[in-house]
Amino acid sequence: MGTFCRATLNYLGRTGDPDAGLVQAEVDIRDGRVADLPGWQECGFELVGHESKVQDWSDDAEIHSVHHAEIEALAREMTGAEVALVSGHIKRSPEKAKEHEQLAPIRFVHSDFAATHDQIIRRSYDDPSPGGRAALARNGVDASAVQAAGRVVILQFWRNLGPAKMDYPLAFCDIRTVTPEQGRALHVTNYAGTGFDFDALVIAAPAKGAAHAWYAFPELRPNEAVAFRTYDTDLVRAGKVFFTPHSAFHDPEVPPGQPARSSIELRATCLFS
Repeated sequence: MGTFCRATLNYLGRTGDPDAGLVQAEVDIRDGRVADLPGWQECGFELVGHESKVQDWSDDAEIHSVHHAEIEALAREMTGAEVALVSGHIKRSPEKAKEHEQLAPIRFVHSDFAATHDQIIRRSYDDPSPGGRAALARNGVDASAVQAAGRVVILQFWRNLGPAKMDYPLAFCDIRTVTPEQGRALHVTNYAGTGFDFDALVIAAPAKGAAHAWYAFPELRPNEAVAFRTYDTDLVRAGKVFFTPHSAFHDPEVPPGQPARSSIELRATCLFS
């Protein structure tokens, strides 16, 4: 199996106590392009080909009007959901990091949402943001569709907007090597100045003698994205791994900032009856 590089990842210590801080672990990052991976439903993530009609990725208005609908359609196709809602997007780059430090690449092993996120999703569409209202309108539904959903899945999409080889790409952990107990809630207040409060997950290091399997997709092209699951109410109820650990890592072949990573992330909230 091909190896992308050897890298240092930052985990929560094995005690699982957030006050104990992070610990470093040296891991092999495998090349996901040549690995025999089963797809996002089994390992948590997958590389997808996707041509976007966005012409100017610096134009947020164009991204809202074009790319949100594109990702909703892709999420419906990949999940089989009746409805997929994309209410916003997050860009990461040196310029964005100057606006808020939380828009820099996140350099510890985490996933975006804790098990309790279901109610936050449903409440957010009772009083939706402008992006949320636009997403409901594109899908021809109202907030009652979110409330009535029997299953909610969040499928996220990460796309490279800059040079193919970057300083802090994103690595993804095969969830078949993770246990539910390794995800520990971390409260986030006013994320990136948006006013959004929620519980994310920080991931504890695997027990001694165990190991997580990590993958990255070298030199992501403009017509590619990585899809990864960060929430699934069915898996939460079943006590299974509903999250996909991920982390930015330093590519040893790229000096920091030469070139710096530029990327965009979108979350599709997928609704099932």
